[in-house]
Order: sequence, then structure tokens, then C-alpha cells
Amino acid sequence: MSERLVPYSCPYCADEDLRPHGETHGTWECRSCLRAFSLKFLGHLAPTDTTTASPQEGRNAR
Repeated sequence: MSERLVPYSCPYCADEDLRPHGETHGTWECRSCLRAFSLKFLGHLAPTDTTTASPQEGRNAR
């Protein structure tokens, strides 16, 4: 895949009227709420085994 993906909607107002903002890759502006934001791919998460640990395990353990 050579094309870069674009966001489908604004993370603030959910409108779809988005345009690239400036020259920097990953920066977008929403023409509906007039906000500018950036998106950045951080990487892949390691797979976890959700069958053995509960979501609360490790939080506020007593």
C-alpha cells in the first residue's frame, strides 16, 4: 500500500469536512468546528491473552 490513510471524521465534532493542514504530514483541519489536529501512528501493540486476566487485575490491588 503506497497511499497514506486519511481520517474519516473529526475527533472533536465527528464532522467529515476535513482538509490537510499545512505542509506537515498527519496534520488536519476541520472546517466545521475550526480545529486543527494531528494524527500519528505509534506502532503495533503486543497481543495479550484476555482469557486469563481480568481488566481490573493490577488496579488498586489489596
